[in-house]
Amino acid sequence: MKTENGKFLGHLSVLGAYTIFGFNIIICKELTNAGLVSSLGLFCFRSAGACLLFWLISLFLPKEKVPFKDLCGIFVASMLGFLLTQLAYLESSRFTTPLDTSIITSTTPIFTMFVAAIALKEPITMKKAGGVAMSFVGVILLVLNTINVHSGGVSETKPIGILLMIGNCVFFASYLGIFRPLIQRYHVVTFMKWIFLFSTIVAVPLDIKELTHLPLAEMTTSYWFQLGYIILFATFIAYFLLPIGQKQLRPTVVSLYTYVQPLIGMVFSIYLGMDRLTWQKVVAAVLVFTGVILVNKSKARVQN
Repeated sequence: MKTENGKFLGHLSVLGAYTIFGFNIIICKELTNAGLVSSLGLFCFRSAGACLLFWLISLFLPKEKVPFKDLCGIFVASMLGFLLTQLAYLESSRFTTPLDTSIITSTTPIFTMFVAAIALKEPITMKKAGGVAMSFVGVILLVLNTINVHSGGVSETKPIGILLMIGNCVFFASYLGIFRPLIQRYHVVTFMKWIFLFSTIVAVPLDIKELTHLPLAEMTTSYWFQLGYIILFATFIAYFLLPIGQKQLRPTVVSLYTYVQPLIGMVFSIYLGMDRLTWQKVVAAVLVFTGVILVNKSKARVQN
């Protein structure tokens, strides 16, 4: 039985995770532009670093036995929620403009709503559909009114980029919509230590040649600090917070917080003087968060 305090903690945790993800987009772009480590290499650093931290913390917690059947489920969750999601996103960025990327990723809550309806029998109510639509319109309005949305990246979107980005959305929507019951069975640390162990075991062999020939002499102190941020904050802490929210909130509610990322980008850009606050952006932000509230208050499969 969930309490109001539990739901508040869930919202706070997911908000925190996606706020970190919002800054991570900027930092990952800096690291990628430096050209010292490939996108797959950065993924390996994130996965291996978080794996080490979660397993170290698990030594100080009560041991939870995970049956083989659940380990198989966690393996699939690792592939969908982290490895395939991240690799599809990183690869798609080579073939899509920032504008098209922002628009396509905005469909994640829509996919999540349908996946949850199929996998968890969550009803698609008028309030839920209206909330998702309202937030979607809000984020599209925000993207279209962002001055520097075309800066950097490729100049033309290719079909392969669209397919990869849609794949990214479907993979993560499937993770959110299918694996909530599995996540609820275990402590966050237990679940995530296996998630990152599996993703590390699969990813590192794919990039072993690069990882054994890293240009360490060219990696500045600033580069290492940024790399430390994506490992400690954008992976370890963010993926610690996200399952807390998944335990308390329905998948569609969690997925709507993906819209926090462009809002963070907007605020950061305004702070740096790269953008300006307009009435369209204010309306967009209001639409996004009103949509989150509507979905949160919509009817669930089991009312608490």
